[in-house]
Formats: sequence, C-alpha cells, structure tokens
Amino acid sequence: MAGALLVTGACSQPTGVAGVSAESPVSVPPPGATPVVTATIPEQAPSQGAPPQETPSQETPSQEPMSQQAPSEQVSVEPPEGAAPVKVPPPKLSGHSYTFPVRGCRVSYQRRLLVLPKTTIWTGEGCAFVAPVSGVVDEVNPRNRWLPSTDRGPDREGRFVTIIGDDGVRYLGGHLDSIAGGVRPGARVGAGQLLGRVGRSGNARSTGPNLYFAISWKAGPRYWWVRRGTVNPWSYLDAWLSGNRTLSPRDETMALRSRLGETPRCSVLCKPKKAPRAQPERDDGQPPVTITLSPS
Repeated sequence: MAGALLVTGACSQPTGVAGVSAESPVSVPPPGATPVVTATIPEQAPSQGAPPQETPSQETPSQEPMSQQAPSEQVSVEPPEGAAPVKVPPPKLSGHSYTFPVRGCRVSYQRRLLVLPKTTIWTGEGCAFVAPVSGVVDEVNPRNRWLPSTDRGPDREGRFVTIIGDDGVRYLGGHLDSIAGGVRPGARVGAGQLLGRVGRSGNARSTGPNLYFAISWKAGPRYWWVRRGTVNPWSYLDAWLSGNRTLSPRDETMALRSRLGETPRCSVLCKPKKAPRAQPERDDGQPPVTITLSPS
C-alpha cells in the first residue's frame, strides 16, 4: 500500500512554496509552433515619503509645445557684404545709336508743348552742339539774318545746322553762336560729332544762351516751318540723357509725315511782321526820327 500511495502522489499536481503555484504559467505549445510568452508585472506599492511614480506607457511621449519649451538663444547674424550693383543696359529698341545733342555742359529743357513741338535746351554759351545720330548735313545757315522788326519765320533760329540722320529723321540745332569747321551740306557726320557752339542768335538774342532743338522730316528750304519741329522731342532727350541710346523717333516721325504729308501747310507763327511804314513829317516842319536796325 505504501508503494501504491507513493506512485499516486507522484502523479498528482506538485505543490510548491505556500501561496505560489508550481505549475508553469506558460502553456506548452505544440511542436513547431512559436511560443507565446505573457507576463503580468505587479504594481509596486509606493514607499512612504517617496512621490508616486508614473507607470511607463508603451506609447511614444509627445513633445512639449513650442510655447512651453525654453526659448532658444537669439543669435545675431551679419549679412554678407554684397558686391557693387551690376548695371544692366537698357533694352535695344532700334538699330541706331543716339547721343544727347549738348556735350560737356549742364542742361535743362522744357518737357511740354508751348508754341511749337520743339524744345529749348538751356545751357552755357559756347557749349558743344553735337550730332544726335550719324547722318549727313542737310542745311547750314552761318549768318544771323533775324530782325525783330520783321521776325521772319525762316530767320528765327539764327545760325543753325540740320542733319538727316541714318534713321531718316531730320534734326535741327538753332540759336548757334558759330558753325564748326567742315560742317557743310552733304558732309558725313557721326553721332556726337561737333556741329556748332551754343549761342543767342536769331530771336534768342534777348534771352540766355540756349539750343533750339527740333525733330522733323526732310523738306526743302521753302517749307521752313517743317524743320522748326513736328514731333515732341523731350521723351527722346530724356532717354538719351539717361543712357538709353537706342530709343528712336523714327516711327513717330514717319507716322506723322504719312498723316500730314511731306509738305503740310504752315499753321503756327507763319507770317512775318509788317515792315514799319515811313513816318510822316511833323506839323512843326522837323524831319521824322528814323531808327535803323542792323543784324546782330
């Protein structure tokens, strides 16, 4: 009997330490299967006087908001020194190269229409009047024929030079003090070549020295009112003075000629003054006083 009881006790569930089962908490998987391990971690009781500890979470802790983080230290950054600005040339608007018609002197000029579509370039006496574009000399008037008593239209610009530019446009520079040597009709000139010196000839003799500058198209000397100006020139002067040397008045000039014709009728300041009449004798028998005006 004792041996039988021993065998029976051997087959019963073993017992271990009091309160702890001796049976393995892990179930035995069948052969070839992946074992699954589970475990329970008991919570630890907080000790007296120690702050309670948070149970670690299996999730990734989220970062604190930027407003709750310590502000980063401000770093002063010095910008790198830049190189000198690169000057970009203005767009090329035509195949011609232009230059401002007064060289080497300070200038000012009107930018609005007063009487005729021309401009008065105020500058110093003797300053250089130069060809605004390459071309051929058309007209040259070396004499100052203007008289205030008659104020003839063809003489108002005094000494002047006109050229027909390679762009087909005529340019006039008047009120000159002198004409440059070699400047004669048919002579070839280049842009910037000296044509004369600024003065006060013509009806500018009672004003400061200036250059009468006008843009038109070629017409014979008989149609002197055409050469006095047909196209407002100041936008082109602004461009040439500021560095845009390719802005051309050709399109505007040719369009106006096509609309008005090559020899339109004079419409502004066309008639000269009447010549003064002879003064009658006085009642006292004294001869009248006669004043003779000579060209300046």
